Amino acid sequence: MSLFDLTGKVCVVTGSTKGIGEAIVHRLAEHGAKVVVSSRKADACDKVAGDINAKHKDAAIAVPCNIADKADLQRLVDTTNAKWGKIDVLVCNAAVNPFFGSSRDIPDDAFDKIMSSNVKSNHWLSNMVLPQMIERKDGAIIIISSIGGLKGSPVLGAYCLSKAADFQLARNIAVENGPHNVRANCIAPGLIKTKFAQALWDNPEILERSTSGAPLKRIGMPDEIAGAAVFLASQAGAFMTGQSLVIDGGATIS
Repeated sequence: MSLFDLTGKVCVVTGSTKGIGEAIVHRLAEHGAKVVVSSRKADACDKVAGDINAKHKDAAIAVPCNIADKADLQRLVDTTNAKWGKIDVLVCNAAVNPFFGSSRDIPDDAFDKIMSSNVKSNHWLSNMVLPQMIERKDGAIIIISSIGGLKGSPVLGAYCLSKAADFQLARNIAVENGPHNVRANCIAPGLIKTKFAQALWDNPEILERSTSGAPLKRIGMPDEIAGAAVFLASQAGAFMTGQSLVIDGGATIS
């Protein structure tokens, strides 16, 4: 059996209609998984699921979901279970950042939104899928964090704080559920060319500052993160848990 074969696995990926999330659902399906495409907009979910099904017959369903709504998250889980009977892999990719600037100036509602969407929703969703993973003694949870969680930022302070919390969330899930063969890990991308990060790479000064000291001298592409998700979801990553896989072109080492 191929180490990266995901045949028979059911994978839920939040925020999967663009950027890193979209790349992940395509690559998971390519390796044999059934995938659930999810974001807030139904038409966007339908389009990505349709694109996947055009290449891999009956490999995807679209389930719109607002990650800030606990009942909506439960509906995402229930709909997946009703369709395919289980969830083997959960990828918490959806995140928000409604504020760009000094932490001294962030409004309380923006701070609360960041922490709720980027941390609490991942906590909620993980707890919704963990019981079935524990019962089967098999499962993988993958949280898309960021290298922002490894260092301070003059313009993304609250966002970086939320991503640091995601590292700890994965560690806690790994420690509590490892005896049941349930793994939890984070992927920590550097600057990736997505619409979400456009405020960074679209600014020549910030782009130069972000890439000039990195060994690879460039920003990454969404597909360069998707392969790591396939690794962590598959047998290839079966002995890895509680870890944070940094994929940043070397930015944090130089």
